[in-house]
Parts: sequence; C-alpha cells; structure tokens
Amino acid sequence: MLDFTTNEIKERSALRVNPAKTCQPVGAMYAALGVHKCLPHSHGSQGCCAFHRMFLTRHFKDPAMASSSSFTEGASVFGGGSNLKVASKNIFDIYKPDIIAVHTTCLSETIGDDLNALITDIEIPEGKYMVHCNTPSYNGSHITGFSNMISGFINYLSVKTDKKSDKVCVFPGFVNPGDMREYKRLLTKLKVPFTMLPDTSGVMDSPMTGKFEMYPKGGTKIDDIKQLGECKNSIALGKFASEPSGEVLKRKCGVEPINLPLPMGVDATDKFIMTLQELSKEEVPSDIEEERGQLVDIMIDIHPYTYGKKVAIYGDPDTVLGIAAFALELGMIPKYMITGTPGGAFERLGKELLNRYAMEDCVVKVESDLFELHQWMKNDPVDLMIGGTHGKAVARAEGIPLVRMGFPIIDRYIHSYQPLVGYRGAIRMAELITNAIMDYQDSHCDEKDLEMVM
Repeated sequence: MLDFTTNEIKERSALRVNPAKTCQPVGAMYAALGVHKCLPHSHGSQGCCAFHRMFLTRHFKDPAMASSSSFTEGASVFGGGSNLKVASKNIFDIYKPDIIAVHTTCLSETIGDDLNALITDIEIPEGKYMVHCNTPSYNGSHITGFSNMISGFINYLSVKTDKKSDKVCVFPGFVNPGDMREYKRLLTKLKVPFTMLPDTSGVMDSPMTGKFEMYPKGGTKIDDIKQLGECKNSIALGKFASEPSGEVLKRKCGVEPINLPLPMGVDATDKFIMTLQELSKEEVPSDIEEERGQLVDIMIDIHPYTYGKKVAIYGDPDTVLGIAAFALELGMIPKYMITGTPGGAFERLGKELLNRYAMEDCVVKVESDLFELHQWMKNDPVDLMIGGTHGKAVARAEGIPLVRMGFPIIDRYIHSYQPLVGYRGAIRMAELITNAIMDYQDSHCDEKDLEMVM
C-alpha cells in the first residue's frame, strides 16, 4: 500500500481483503452442534444468526439449527438481558433441547451483556442446562470461537473428581464429520475408550430418513462431558482449535493434556497412532499398518508428479500446517502458507516445519488474506493452490489448479464425508493433489505431447 505522504510502500495493517477466516460465532455454533440435543443460541440480531447458519449449511450441505435473541433497537441500547430470558423460555418450551449453548455477537459484546449473570438469573427447567462463551466477531476467528465454545462446556459441566477411568478425552480440532468418524475408527481399532468433544458426526452428516429430526442421534452426551474430569488424559489435536480447551480441562479437573498436531500425512498420523498405542498398550492392528504401507506406496507412485511443485496453502492454521507437512512429504514446496486466524505460534510452527526439510524462500504469515497472497503469487508464481472455495478467483486469474481442502468449501459436494486425517485421509489428499496436477497437465499439453502419451 502506497503512503502518499512519504511515497513509501507500507504493509496493510488496518484492512483485510478476502480474509482467510470468518467470525467467532460460526465456530462456536459448529462446536455446539457437536453436543447431543444441544441448540446453539446466538445472543444478538437475527441477521447474525442467519449468516452463521448459512455459512455452515453451505459447507456441510446439512441444516445447521440455531436460535437467536433477536435484538432490536431497544436491546441495542439497553442490553439483551430480557431478550435472552424470553428466548430461553420459548426454546425450552417449543424446541425442547436438553441444553442451550449461548454465544455472543459483536453487538452484545459491545453493549457489555454479562452472560454469566444473566444465565444465573434465568429459571432453567429441571434436568436442562444452559452454557455460554464470549465470541466477539471483531477478535480472533471461527477457530477461536470453536475453542471458546468447547471451553464453555467444560467450565459449566465438567466436574473435578478423585475417581479416574481409562477413558481419554479427545478434542478433535475444527474438522469435518468425516474426520471425526476416522478418529473414532482409529481409537476403536486401538481399543482406547474415549469421549470426543465435540462430535459432529451423525449431526452434520446425518442420513436422509424422510423425517425431520431437530436433534439427530449424533453428538457428545451431556453426561460424558460431566465425566471428563475422570479421564486419565486428554488428546488435543491442533495447536489453535484444541490446545486451549485441553488447558481449561487441566486447570479445572487436573486432566493432563497430550498436545498433537492434526494427524495429516505420514509423520503426524504416526505420532497419533503411537500415542494411542502407548495409552492402550495394545499392538497396532495389521490393517492399520497395511493402510500406512498403501499410503507410502502411493506416495512413491505419484512422486514424479508432485516433486518440486510449488504450492500456496491457505485457511485455518491447524489445517494449513497439516496440509503443508504432507506436501513436504510428497516433495512439494509450500511456497506460501497463510492464515487469517491470529496467533504468533503459526509462523513459528510453520518455519520449524520448513527448516526440518531445509526449505528456504518460503513465506509463512499469520493474519494475512487472499489479496496479499495473490500479490505474492504475481511476483513469484506457484503450480497450484490448496484451500477453501474463496481462493478460486485467484486460481482462475493465475491459470492454476485449486485443490479444495479445509473450510469453507461451498461449491463442491461430499467433501465433508471424506476424511483428511489419518492414513486414509492422506490417501484422499494424495488423490486430490495428484489428479489436479495431472488434469492441468493434460489440459495444457499440445497435440504432439498427446500423440506421445497415446
């Protein structure tokens, strides 16, 4: 950006153009949907709630149910306490959830509503619950809101106890239902008893039965959240989405966290599997070893297509780091790694990852945006992009393929059912990346090249 007073080029600090993130309440709503018979509640205007529901529905292609305090001019001036009291009564009477998970919006945060005091003052029916978290949209991102909502459930429901079980609490990170199903398959294979919080499988990928269900069968049970204090360990998958909740559970209930990156690619999945093996003391099943061997075989087969290819990766910080790690394993060069979510650890972890592979001249930047990424790509091009839907205009302008991974993906279907984590997820990523490269090469080869192929 040109400073006309000095004619110097300065970095943008107060403006984001097409940021690689969305607002906190989106993440909070998604986390709340992963609790059984929970209705997310947006403490703000109807427009905010509608946007957040729309954002999730377009990605998952499944309805995201939520309610709103329906702020009007009066609530905007005097606060939304009375709105929340009326809303909670109507919700319990009409929609009959077991629990309401309240998250705030910009408006209620600016007014300064004290949600803890308001909820304490509300007459909640016997056997029902209300929890809350603060999610101002002008701070953090949807990843922050996701983490805050999980911490809200722990703060309200989990109980410290001297009793310890063999269970492990798994914080899955901001991932799709297909990823959560893959986690559960691996945990079951290695005979690790667990509670996953949240668990959106069976909620945001529920089957068509011909009958509308306000609360599908999936989601973490309230009683299981209460008993998280009995877990011998927690496994926090992802520095940004899960580690803060692991620390909250440790402070409140004394459950020691095991912090791991998202298990994407060979090395990160190996760490996840070996952690489960240490917890269960069971041998790794032969079919899991076979999956790993298949993945390595695939990586060898596709190596001529992936080696040396430059890639721009953008999106949620944990996901970007996971994709970049796998790209490096494939011999690719993650030329640009950006996220819109704040947090200095992203740049540190990204640079540590690059140093491990002796990669130089790569850019790792936090709180960046797709406009800035496009400017870099103009000066030093890449061979493909990996990220959500919003990068497609940049990919089209540069004439390169876009591999859709992460959040949000609103112009493709079925992606949320397929995992990106574990060995199976890595096989899926390898397929998407390689086929995108080969399709691009096929579309750009001339007749002479085509004759040689035939």
